[in-house]
Amino acid sequence: MVKVLFVCTGNICRSPLAEGILRNKLDKINFPAEVDSCGFESFHVGDAPDMRALSVAKLRGIDISSHQARLFTIGDFEEFDYIYAMDTSHYNNIMRLAKHERDRSKVDYVLNAIFPGQNRGVQDPWYHDIKAFEKVFLQLDEACDQIMHMLVMKPGKG
Repeated sequence: MVKVLFVCTGNICRSPLAEGILRNKLDKINFPAEVDSCGFESFHVGDAPDMRALSVAKLRGIDISSHQARLFTIGDFEEFDYIYAMDTSHYNNIMRLAKHERDRSKVDYVLNAIFPGQNRGVQDPWYHDIKAFEKVFLQLDEACDQIMHMLVMKPGKG
């Protein structure tokens, strides 16, 4: 079974949206996968997603209400085949914790799925209104389409 992890700051906005989107897409095609998300800041550990993220997902038939924020751990390198960072700070934090090339080979920017090699970040919607969450959802939805296709064609790196 392939395992995918999305990483952002507090694990209450971007990464739980990506987790819910990809899980929903893979469930629709009965593709066996584990999808999870986490963050780097401890101030939201155990929290549910931001209400705006919950709302944007729910409007599109995706329920992320059972999600609880957690921190990225070094063990995630062993647990997951693919690790997607939301922006440069997350990417750099993940890479700093990587012990060897095998760990580093699992890590990429999520938007490289639609903009290969451009290392674009997903804007943090936390500081903005619901429209920012809607924009983030659409970006992540497009990226997750590409990730899903890649997984179906070539499951597992690890």
